[in-house]
Order: sequence, then C-alpha cells, then structure tokens
Amino acid sequence: MAETNLFEELKDVLQDFKDFLDANVPTIKPAIQALASLIPQVTDLIDKLIELMNSLKTEINNLDVSAIPGLSEVSSFTTKIGTFLDTAESLLPGQAGTINDVRSVANVVTSLPSLDEVKTEILTLIDAIIAHLNSLKA
Repeated sequence: MAETNLFEELKDVLQDFKDFLDANVPTIKPAIQALASLIPQVTDLIDKLIELMNSLKTEINNLDVSAIPGLSEVSSFTTKIGTFLDTAESLLPGQAGTINDVRSVANVVTSLPSLDEVKTEILTLIDAIIAHLNSLKA
C-alpha cells in the first residue's frame, strides 16, 4: 500500500469540492431552494454539512505540531507500522477491524509533519466551502 498523506488528500478533496461549488452554485442554488420547499430536510442536510465543516476547521486549527520534538521520527515509526499492517492483514484476516483501527491512527500520525505545509490552504478551502453552502440557503 502506498503511503497516504491524509492532509494532502484532505486538501485535494476540499479543493475538488470547492471547484465544483465555484462552477455550479448558480445552477444548483435554485434547485436546492425548490427542493427545500418540497423536502425541508434539504436545508438540514446543508446545515449539518456546514456543522461538519466547522468541526473539521476547529480540529485542523487545534493541531499545532510545530513544537512536538521527535515528530519526524514518530512519523517514520508509524510508516513502518503501516508496512507491517499491510503484511499482517493477509495473515490475520480475523483481526481486520483492529488492523484498520491501528492503520487509521498511524495514517494521521504519519501525515502530521506535513500539516503545517497545507494547514492554511485547508482552512481557506473550508471557509470558501462554508460560504458557498450558506449561499445555497439564502
């Protein structure tokens, strides 16, 4: 399995979502408003998405990895854990849940050193997406 950089992947997904909204808000806004008059839960869907975006923004904002000594070494350690898990997965099929839990945490830790590089971009993308989502309700 190739090493996944969680924060780069998050940035890419957010960029794709923002680009879609940039291009399509004028088209989907009237449709969303029409749907909301028929299915009021459409507005709840947008509100919950905004709430999730705000939660993600808070979590990213709270991650300050610049002062953690040895972070690079810990990242290398968790990369090795990922390699081990890739091998162990086929030998321990009954442990798939535990392996996936460990892999999830290891992927986050492995990606932490790159967070400072993309943190501002991620936060800017989240703000732009929230603005688009709010405009869909207006």
